[in-house]
Amino acid sequence: MTQTPFPVYVGWDSREDIAYQVCHHSLKSRASIPLSVTPIKQHSLRENGLYTRDEDPLAATEFTYTRFFVPHLNGHDGWALFCDCDFLWLTDIAKMISMIDDRYAIMCVHHDHQPKENRKMDDRPQTQYPRKNWSSMVLYNCGHPANAVLTPNVVNAETGAFLHRFQWLPDELIGEIPESWNWLEGWCDKPQSDAPDAIHYTRGGPWFDEWQAVDYAEDWSQERAAYEATLPKTA
Repeated sequence: MTQTPFPVYVGWDSREDIAYQVCHHSLKSRASIPLSVTPIKQHSLRENGLYTRDEDPLAATEFTYTRFFVPHLNGHDGWALFCDCDFLWLTDIAKMISMIDDRYAIMCVHHDHQPKENRKMDDRPQTQYPRKNWSSMVLYNCGHPANAVLTPNVVNAETGAFLHRFQWLPDELIGEIPESWNWLEGWCDKPQSDAPDAIHYTRGGPWFDEWQAVDYAEDWSQERAAYEATLPKTA
């Protein structure tokens, strides 16, 4: 029997297409199950009349708010994963999917992230807020009754605090995933052996000139080379 691909939605930013491509490649090249990987592109959501928020000068990426469309995009049915584009997946995602627990409306890493930097990426402001980076990688139980409230109208109207802190949910519906699946470069302690399951270059990754010396930069560069080797040869 053919296995239905597990849906993965990745935040996409026009300044970071290569980050998305490498993230996509790292997901699919290690997966032991079929995946459906879809970029969430703000301009496409706007063209389709789904995304109507005004531009936010504090938004670090084009997917700051569009990430919360995942339950809607997945038809409020089944489980789906969202992650930022600045992830490098080093472990088979099936291992994380095996942790899914239907008791929860969402599952994520419960970070206590308090970055010291004032700027990140391409000189974007580094903001501080409770539950920072919880929303950067989320398993959504899209059909859970508590997520029915997460409609396009709500995503377009609610505050960043309401969305990024998952304030539509009681705490007991927010399940926890081990930190190794959203390992924040420059914040989380490096493992004593091996590498994290998924590296999140949240400050900025090697695709930016000023972020060449981050931890696991070589791993990302190797993944980029593997991705580029799959592209058609140009004359």
